[in-house]
Amino acid sequence: MPESRSAATDARRAVPRTDAVLADPRLVAAAARLGGRLVKDAVTAAQARCRAGALEPGAVADAALAALPEAATSLHRVVNATGVVVHTNLGRAPLSAAAREAVALAAGPTDVELDLATGRRGPRGAGALAALAAAVPDAGAVHVVNNGAAALALVTLGLAAGRNVVLARGEMVEIGDGFRIPELLESVGATLREVGTTNRVRLADYAAAVDERTAFVLKVHPSNFVVSGFTSAVPVRALAGLPVPVVADIGSGLLAPHPLLPGEPDAATTLREGADLVTASGDKLLGGPQAGLLLGRADLVQALRRHPFARALRVDKLTLAALEATLTGPPPPVRAALETDPATLLRRAEAIAALLADVGAVARTSVAAVGGGGAPGVELPSAAVTLPVPFAAALRRGRPAVVGRVERDRLLLDLRTVPAEQDEALLAAVRAAAATLAGREDRAVPTTAPGHPGS
Repeated sequence: MPESRSAATDARRAVPRTDAVLADPRLVAAAARLGGRLVKDAVTAAQARCRAGALEPGAVADAALAALPEAATSLHRVVNATGVVVHTNLGRAPLSAAAREAVALAAGPTDVELDLATGRRGPRGAGALAALAAAVPDAGAVHVVNNGAAALALVTLGLAAGRNVVLARGEMVEIGDGFRIPELLESVGATLREVGTTNRVRLADYAAAVDERTAFVLKVHPSNFVVSGFTSAVPVRALAGLPVPVVADIGSGLLAPHPLLPGEPDAATTLREGADLVTASGDKLLGGPQAGLLLGRADLVQALRRHPFARALRVDKLTLAALEATLTGPPPPVRAALETDPATLLRRAEAIAALLADVGAVARTSVAAVGGGGAPGVELPSAAVTLPVPFAAALRRGRPAVVGRVERDRLLLDLRTVPAEQDEALLAAVRAAAATLAGREDRAVPTTAPGHPGS
């Protein structure tokens, strides 16, 4: 017993003091970047491992440094290898380099609501609104709120509180995470008038439901499912003949037609067909930050912009900066992922698989998806690097984390959603995961794949 107590005392004495570890120049620099609490917590955890005999005293500072996050946030960087272009669980649309630069600029003091020429207060987010108006010239006016559901809620509260909204039964959709369009409309004071049946609705159904209490007819694009067979729906151009405004929720944020997405409604076409207002999301097919877009008749948009509830839905300067850069800058990653040539993807997959053949990697063709509740049923030809299933968990735990999908007892790393400049990071991540699975140190990683644009 005395020997055991002595050994425990010696182990505690061997653990380096907290102040001594924190004085390590690397940890001092980390504290300046991340904050003292995160660094001290990492040191405390490393000391506990040392006290338990799992870490040598001289390695405490190194272990604390290795455990620190790359930024002062609990979020982790992820390589999206799922093949889902707009992945809701991964934050939907990745921002372009131009948008990220704009966010960094906007993080400091900016003229978001100041006219630098006069020194007086200016219109908030004028640049972002002008860019949106230029992108959709068919809109008489535009407004931006904090997400797509907020845009529809503002329209309903502003135009239909205490009144009726006419909506087809087949368009009473759930938009995700248990939220439903009918409940959203009712929560801001509207009463729903359902028309038609689940699979079929006619113009006469709408016309019969419109009366003096009708605020507007709502057309909702069922963006996350497809109904086929014995069905019928009424297009916006037909609804525009009714004696009340038509509001169209197109969902995905597609501003103009796209040849790969012929069944996806876009804002420009919907307005030309007679919609008085269009609502959409900014973080889906538009490829920008989370935002709700409201476009259409100038009198309606301006009235909604001045509605008291609009203040509660106001977007911040970071969103405005990212949205403007998305609209005016180079094509965002979502557009690039949609339009990548499948043959190019297969060449990349073959090159990466060749470098990872020793860990069971194989290249194959695959099928990607648009995601984000957009373009259901649209298949995007793609290519993937496949690996044994145990790699899935190991890659998710890596830094950066890599998230793929499992099909037929293989993990697929679908390259349609992995930009080519991330190929080297993907290689390194797989090598690190292989080392973890094998319980050995990582081996040297080939940094450039044959045929890669950087070779």
